[in-house]
Amino acid sequence: MQRVDRYAPRTGWDRQVFRVSFTGDSFLPDGNFPSPDVGLGVFSDAPFVELRGFPEHTPEVTPAQLGADQGVIVRGSKITRATLAQAEHLLAVVRFGVGYDNVDVPACTGAGVVAAITPGAVDRCVSEATLCWMLALSHNLMGKDRLVREARWGDPLRFQGCEIGGRTLGIIGLGRIGRALAQLCEGLGMNPPIGFDPFVTDGGPVRMVGLDELMSSADFVSIHCPLTPQTSNLIGARELALMKPDAYLINVARGGIVDEEALYQALKHRRIAGAGIDCFIGEPLTAPPRFAELDNVILAPHGIAITREHGQRLGTMSCQAMLDLARGKRPVGVLNPEVFDRADFQAKWARLIQDLK
Repeated sequence: MQRVDRYAPRTGWDRQVFRVSFTGDSFLPDGNFPSPDVGLGVFSDAPFVELRGFPEHTPEVTPAQLGADQGVIVRGSKITRATLAQAEHLLAVVRFGVGYDNVDVPACTGAGVVAAITPGAVDRCVSEATLCWMLALSHNLMGKDRLVREARWGDPLRFQGCEIGGRTLGIIGLGRIGRALAQLCEGLGMNPPIGFDPFVTDGGPVRMVGLDELMSSADFVSIHCPLTPQTSNLIGARELALMKPDAYLINVARGGIVDEEALYQALKHRRIAGAGIDCFIGEPLTAPPRFAELDNVILAPHGIAITREHGQRLGTMSCQAMLDLARGKRPVGVLNPEVFDRADFQAKWARLIQDLK
């Protein structure tokens, strides 16, 4: 199990050191990382990298937590304009994931800070988790599990499932994860998948359609788009009403893309067959959501796709991004490439490279 020290913020400036921190939510209560390998081996031949973890988790990273850090790897904590108010040494914020709604990218650019993600690191695990839920929902796995737990051996016919062969997958958001899901479902006897994404014209084997057509045609509606002002409440009561009564909705993207009240009502009144929900508004939840009352929904705490392999990929890519910057290279996954043209960033970057020679 890999560890880093967790101690008070550093306030001084030391030459010949590249200071990289992990936010407090990167650790288990015992101080270990959740994954046995989070890629720290990337730094094995970089003794100039000094690692630490924030001693506590806060919903928003504070200037005091950053101290004199030059890089920070962020899991769920927010990076805001206030976070960066005194970040004169900070060179990079790398998101431990692909979604970045918790990182104020324009604020990073204004502070001369690179903002980056780890593209491709979660394609496989999220697509596998989505397929897992498609099978579990369509075969009524949870209902059959309850039969045994409640000693109702004679009731299996009341919990019949359906096969996914001959059914249609609708993918909302045809980025890397959506395409990986389409590829994963090949060979399962399903109809050719359909997709909705206003930024994609050529979906390859995925036939691109309008949102209304997707909602009314798909037997499984799977959401893989980012949360933006344009996608907030993208799926509301009107869109849910278009779905077939025996169709399923799966959200492994972000809370807020689906109107939770509208989805609750659709599930409660059996207007759709069921749902798999990994993402919620107001995470982390501190009390069970109303969805927990329902027997046609499967829930996960924004972690259905967490695997040992995914933690290693995310960590390795996050660490590699930091190491690339320390060695004068542009990392992959940069969200604000225009920052490389800013004088304040160039000055910090040049000073770091010079210090580490």
